[in-house]
Amino acid sequence: MNMQTGAVTAPPPPRSLEEMRLPMVMMRDILLKTMFRQNLEHVSEIARKICLPVAVTQELVDLARSQRLVEATGTLHATASSEMGYQLSDAGKARALDALSQSEYFGPMPVPLDVYREQVQRQSVRNIHVTRKRLIEAMGHLILPGHLLDHLGPAVSAGRSILMYGPPGNGKSSISNGIRNALGDRIYVPRAIEYAGQVITVYDPIVHSAAEVEEDDPTVLRRRARFDSRYVLCERPTVVTGGELSLSMLDLVYNPTARTYQAPLQLKSTGGIFIVDDLGRQEEPPQALVNRWIVPLEESKDILALQSGEKFEVPFDTLVIFSTNFHPNEIFDQAALRRIFFKIKIDGPNQSDFLKIFALVAKKKNMPLDEKSLLHLMKVKYPTINNVYANYQPVFLIDQMISICDFEGLPYQMTPDLIDRAWDNMFVRDEEIVR
Repeated sequence: MNMQTGAVTAPPPPRSLEEMRLPMVMMRDILLKTMFRQNLEHVSEIARKICLPVAVTQELVDLARSQRLVEATGTLHATASSEMGYQLSDAGKARALDALSQSEYFGPMPVPLDVYREQVQRQSVRNIHVTRKRLIEAMGHLILPGHLLDHLGPAVSAGRSILMYGPPGNGKSSISNGIRNALGDRIYVPRAIEYAGQVITVYDPIVHSAAEVEEDDPTVLRRRARFDSRYVLCERPTVVTGGELSLSMLDLVYNPTARTYQAPLQLKSTGGIFIVDDLGRQEEPPQALVNRWIVPLEESKDILALQSGEKFEVPFDTLVIFSTNFHPNEIFDQAALRRIFFKIKIDGPNQSDFLKIFALVAKKKNMPLDEKSLLHLMKVKYPTINNVYANYQPVFLIDQMISICDFEGLPYQMTPDLIDRAWDNMFVRDEEIVR
């Protein structure tokens, strides 16, 4: 059954309990825990909470009834569908409490890891073909030299790892965000996955941006779901980490109270982008961080460990972008560098591009350009720093001049004096502070 949203094939909804490929006891216990915790009586409500089709939910309720854990209340729901009401029997309540003591997880039925693996292949980040036009559209707000797109385009289309390096303040972060915007389509993110009877929650509203999906009428028993509602339709995810990234953030997070796991950042970014910004500013050395990525980058799989110590493989389908202000040779050995597929230097603009950026920013911020002030900037100020230009400088200088004008009660203007005052805030003079 192929259901499309854009170019990605949707996961089909399960048609029976057997198709679920989950342990029957686990499914039954999640049903009991959800009914108990949320005080649910009707199959349509239960179906919505455990994210299964009504027919499959009814099959599960019937299974629990046959085991005398659920009983019909004998009252019909006052809706057009005249639904039968159900409640937990005393044995059902006891079983729900016992199951909750083993794992607090209830609600959406998890997707077995093997089933999720199939969906990852259907929506792989490597299936995306990014054209030059699409990349330019996504980065239209940036002034980039043509040769940079020549390198970036193939790197993004390959869906492999990218190392961007170069002096600070030249838009490495902006380029990373532009790459994310160029991907542009949507994928299906599981609310939770199951491995060896353990539940690992994946969908995270902080990381994942859910798309609006038209809801079906739950009272229509023969409705045909468009896709498996155990998944959430989302924009391709982007995880951005900086100096706070540590190796422990790449491990499963175990909640000892709920006895459930939360997926690590790289698993949440499956099908999307993982940006490691400011590499070299983390507590762990860059070499150690990159060593952690070697197996995933080379073999498209990651290895995670449960509390018991059991290790297992999960798909690794992520475009990893490393960004650093250091020269790669300073922070990596050659073996690590070899494993990063694309190495792209992001330099500061030349004088011509710098002036283009300056004029664009000034226009956007309603700051009139002044030829005398620009000449002062280019002939007097920049020679003091060997005419080294950076992409952040136009925004910084113009914002400074705007702040001064606001403070002094002046209309927005550019003068050599204002350029000098703005420049003084951009750099800190080398001097001895007497303490």
